[in-house]
Amino acid sequence: MKVRVYVSLKNGVLDPQGRAIHHAIEALGFAGVEDVRAGRLFELEVADSVTDEALDQIARQLLANMVIENYRIERVAQ
Repeated sequence: MKVRVYVSLKNGVLDPQGRAIHHAIEALGFAGVEDVRAGRLFELEVADSVTDEALDQIARQLLANMVIENYRIERVAQ
């Protein structure tokens, strides 16, 4: 089974990468983009027996910095 873990900065945390991307979009002449927040996507291939609790622990202990980041786990049907 494929699992996706989306990690993003919490609201209120400065995002220099997102700001740089936003400036680049404007420099390319695109209008209407008001804000950009950068994040990360992890794709895991796991056995069907891996529990939601185990996935949550993996995200909390390894993939996300819980002080400044949030995460969302999504099981993907194949």
